Amino acid sequence: MNDIADHGIRFGRIAAMLPVKDMAKAHDFYTKVMGFEKTFQNGNPVGFMILMRNQAELHLTLQPGHEAANFNVAHVMVDDVDALHAICQRQGLRIIKSLQDKDYGLRAFVFEDPDGNRIDVGQPIRP
Repeated sequence: MNDIADHGIRFGRIAAMLPVKDMAKAHDFYTKVMGFEKTFQNGNPVGFMILMRNQAELHLTLQPGHEAANFNVAHVMVDDVDALHAICQRQGLRIIKSLQDKDYGLRAFVFEDPDGNRIDVGQPIRP
């Protein structure tokens, strides 16, 4: 028996919540480098922000004492992983796991954003 399935509850969107030390710096990175668009913010100073790009949604939360985890906090699928990897390199971002074809069918890499949040990026390998 599965309570959720038995009740027919459907899930909608789910978004990664990324802690950031400096909201303006994080906003600039995700909008100017990654091409996201701010769709919502609240607080004075801003303590929460929603960013969107295509189907990807990120929620940023201001956490001045944030210390980055040593594991991936988000995974995003893209249609050109090589191009995004090149952008990350040009921006001087720390690449945690190098770009490579994985045995589970993705070409993938992991980078750290300016706050140290590890983002896993993948693209299905075409046969």
